[in-house]
Amino acid sequence: MFDTILIANRGEIACRVIETARAMGVRSVAVFSDADRAARHVALADEAVHIGGAAPADSYLRGEAIIEAAKATGAQAIHPGYGFLSENPDFVEAVEAAGLIFIGPSAKAIRAMGLKDAAKALMEKAGVPVVPGYHGENQEPSHLAKQADVIGYPVLIKAVAGGGGKGMRLVERADDFADALDSARGEARTAFGNDAVLIEKYIQQPRHIEVQVFGDGTRAVHLFERDCSLQRRHQKVIEEAPAPGMTDEMRAAMGAAAVRASEAIGYAGAGTVEFIVDGAGGLRTDGFWFMEMNTRLQVEHPVTEAITGVDLVDWQLRVASGEGLSAVQEDLTITGHAFEARLYAEDVASGFLPATGRLAHLSFPGGVRCDTGVRAGDEISPQYDPMIAKIITHGPTRAVALRRLSDALARTEVAGTVTNLSFLGALAAHDGFARGEVDTGLIARDLTSLVHDVVPRAEDMALAALAACGLLQREAPETGFTLWSPLEWQIVLRRQDEDRILRVRSLGAGAHDVLCDGSTVAARRVGGRWQLNGRTAPPVCVTDGLVTVFTQYGISFEIVDPLDRQAAAGQDAGVIEAPMPGTVKWLAAQPGQNVKKGDRLAILEAMKMEHSLLAPRDGIVAEVLVGQGAQVEAGAALIRLEETEEAAA
Repeated sequence: MFDTILIANRGEIACRVIETARAMGVRSVAVFSDADRAARHVALADEAVHIGGAAPADSYLRGEAIIEAAKATGAQAIHPGYGFLSENPDFVEAVEAAGLIFIGPSAKAIRAMGLKDAAKALMEKAGVPVVPGYHGENQEPSHLAKQADVIGYPVLIKAVAGGGGKGMRLVERADDFADALDSARGEARTAFGNDAVLIEKYIQQPRHIEVQVFGDGTRAVHLFERDCSLQRRHQKVIEEAPAPGMTDEMRAAMGAAAVRASEAIGYAGAGTVEFIVDGAGGLRTDGFWFMEMNTRLQVEHPVTEAITGVDLVDWQLRVASGEGLSAVQEDLTITGHAFEARLYAEDVASGFLPATGRLAHLSFPGGVRCDTGVRAGDEISPQYDPMIAKIITHGPTRAVALRRLSDALARTEVAGTVTNLSFLGALAAHDGFARGEVDTGLIARDLTSLVHDVVPRAEDMALAALAACGLLQREAPETGFTLWSPLEWQIVLRRQDEDRILRVRSLGAGAHDVLCDGSTVAARRVGGRWQLNGRTAPPVCVTDGLVTVFTQYGISFEIVDPLDRQAAAGQDAGVIEAPMPGTVKWLAAQPGQNVKKGDRLAILEAMKMEHSLLAPRDGIVAEVLVGQGAQVEAGAALIRLEETEEAAA
């Protein structure tokens, strides 16, 4: 076994690997960028090495710098985590050429599965069922369009390299194929440096079920399946293991296919074989097809660990150090059920746009596994994936595990940035999901019911007002006392551009009344805790002019400065702004150009994804305020249309 390993990654996966290494008595070395100097993974590691600038290309993608850091610190092996260089065969070869061990599969195995088209051909030879589609080398748009016609719409355009939903487009009509192809290729070129695509038949009621495999280069076993069907924008939101509705016959067939896939390439280490499954009419052995193999540890691996009792990182280190598999298939069993919810900094109501900001407050409930790479006070950087944490629950049955997930989400506290926490809570409470009726279209079908505006109660606003006045801390006896009458405050709280005026009357130590929307909320401290109208108040956090009440997954209010003279009555519908920090990758708008509502005028690249900026109305471009390649902040004006007669009036 190694005595020191280097983790070539950041965030929650780096922390996850460090924790197992420490439990095994193995020293860990972290690497960090300029943006991660004070990151959690740096603090957890036994040693840390700076490797470059904030952008991944200047740090976590610099293989030579990572290898030098490993050599300089005496590490014998490098764990890649997931993402970044984890599936880069050139990096694997460079690690081995430096006399180090790569904790993962061989470069040959990664190459075999790295391009989806070649992988599908290989799987067909190994007897693994594959989705009908075109995986050929001819990438001429006309040829691809013809193949789509042959396959039959709807079809999926998918980048042959990479994953995570990047370079993927659903096309439902032949008329939309050309634009979707251009968009998919552009995103794939940026994300992977390879704009080649394949075309697949789109399954109408698809489920995404994947099988965890582990090999030692000679033989492989599977650790059962995970259902990852709850997705938005082709990215997973909640995963579970085992898959609901799975039969013994189906599990055996999928597991055997995954093991054949692994052994066909001499796979060593942890990997995942992903299948698309036809969910219509129940699971059946002739209704699943190979999609791709991820030659690394997966984000959702904790649910497999929960139901099997296996520490997959422990197994990774043991196999990489030369040990064989410690189990045969018959040794592996399923105990109970597990869920994982991915907590992201993102604006769900705005189409799941990634968000940034400082985490003013972050707290997770006890008794629940929470894998995270951030702490209160950390910044969510636009340079990296905006995941805050993975919340994992386990129970003896699916129903119990799901109830525990709902409870854990309700007790999670985040302030300082918008998140998908309430969306996750709505998913966990979804009746169809509770019944196990899952497919990849569930979120899109029921989005309206899953995304709803939280309406603050009078008690919520009253608590926010008290916090804004600083009246919730332990008080001296004279607080609130004046010679002639109770002390009063007027507080203005803003939520979603609406101002609410509240009046606070302090009656003495631990006793205040708050007038809110014509009603009075009585706030009293009882036994060291605040009560509002006789009910225990939830936690609250105040920071940077923002107060967050931790109820209904967190309700935030802006504390309005009474001297604020802001007169903005609303946004100019003729100004196109950046929805988030990013780079203007493509710019089509020109001054004097006539545009129609919905025309694509620019593409903003942010959080490793492309976002099209569309004309909000018909009009004429008056000004283009940025250049192609410009770095812009959220809210920056990019393009201005000429005023309409109505606006001018």
